[in-house]
Amino acid sequence: MNLLIYLIIFPLIWSISRMPFWMLYVFSDFLYAILYKLLKFRTKVVRKNLHIAFPFKTEEELLSIERKFYHHFCDTMLEMIKSYGMSDAEMKKRMTFSNLEVLKRYETQERNILIMCSHYASYEWLLSLAYFLKHKSYALYTPLSNPYFDKLLQKIRMKHHSYLLPRYTAHREMKKHKDRQEVYCYGFASDQIPNNDKNYRRPFLGLNVPVFTGAERLGKALNTVIVFAKIEKLKRGYYETTFEVLAENPTEFVDFQITDSFFERINRQIYDRPEYYLWTHNRFKRMH
Repeated sequence: MNLLIYLIIFPLIWSISRMPFWMLYVFSDFLYAILYKLLKFRTKVVRKNLHIAFPFKTEEELLSIERKFYHHFCDTMLEMIKSYGMSDAEMKKRMTFSNLEVLKRYETQERNILIMCSHYASYEWLLSLAYFLKHKSYALYTPLSNPYFDKLLQKIRMKHHSYLLPRYTAHREMKKHKDRQEVYCYGFASDQIPNNDKNYRRPFLGLNVPVFTGAERLGKALNTVIVFAKIEKLKRGYYETTFEVLAENPTEFVDFQITDSFFERINRQIYDRPEYYLWTHNRFKRMH
């Protein structure tokens, strides 16, 4: 059954990945009408999240954010697929990095880097960072249940010289990397809800919620430089990332200080331009 589903859907994926960008965004507008207007895909979750995060905004303001979010959501879904057909030059043009020197200095020091980002703007196109670093680049992820789509996802990543590392084996693999004579860069999307209610809790978008601390714990265990990637949308199809060092020597920080710094930064970013955050995720289901 997994293979049959893959064989049915793959031709559509391939076709989208070969579309010129003008056509991709026409299709995105059509997809917006289907997902949002017709199917009302996860609108209950999105509205609940927006009401919780912005109790001070009017219904009209929240509806405006909601509409802008769904337009952006459709864009990013198709942009992720488009990665499969994008050239190196196109990817470099559409995701730029304002201060690569922040990371470059760790090449000469032969320090591994752990990048914390959130599900904001184009977190998928952050993979293009691999073009600019000597570090071998990995993104931590949860493997897909369909092995054929999982293999395709890995193929898309490898096309742009980036690799995927299953989150369940990340610590073990990163420890092996540390013992090798190479440098590595790891990407963590660290803003979603953890599976364990007993996780560290802190304020996020006005509520006290459990948060992931895995990036901080791994950074401390392996003495890895921890950096925040602030991704901003410049205009449709164009993004810029700015790097901020959270900890050069993580063991010098008290527990959860690095995690707190990360969440303070994404809080500010979301409040500034909320339409670019991933509101379809049920982030507040474990508030008690």
